[in-house]
Amino acid sequence: MLLSLFALVFPVMLLIAAWCDLRSMLIPNWISIVLALAFFPAAALAGLSLNQIGVHLAVGACVLLVCATLFYIGVFGGGDAKLISAASLWTGLAAGANFAMATALAGGGLALVLIVLRRLNVQSEAGWAKRLLNPAEGAPYAVAIAIGGLLAAPHAPILSSSLPGLSV
Repeated sequence: MLLSLFALVFPVMLLIAAWCDLRSMLIPNWISIVLALAFFPAAALAGLSLNQIGVHLAVGACVLLVCATLFYIGVFGGGDAKLISAASLWTGLAAGANFAMATALAGGGLALVLIVLRRLNVQSEAGWAKRLLNPAEGAPYAVAIAIGGLLAAPHAPILSSSLPGLSV
């Protein structure tokens, strides 16, 4: 029961991040912090060994290094880099490839939808939609990160063992 509560942090924080990014193109730092900190009790409750937790930490650190570089060269936003890194703690090696592939595909789909809507010159009166439809704006990539994380979750040992009906 307690593990299931901690494991719910993963999908809930990803969905909150997607919503915040969609509305304001910002991902608050507290979301990535909560996601990263909740990993530790969830991993302990799931029975991961210290070695397994170390592997998850190494994966998260490597992803943070890559994403920080992408942020530095202007490919990613800082919130995106932190969110992907925190989510990678949860996916580890077991679901890391699924997470990366699903996020990349969702990001491509998101970009395609935005390109089409922007080229069709779709208009909206809502402030957040007006900004989203503006060709000069970027894309709320947390939406793709959330989709990738949710699709990879059944392959992540912590999540598949803690949320009933999630395992593949």
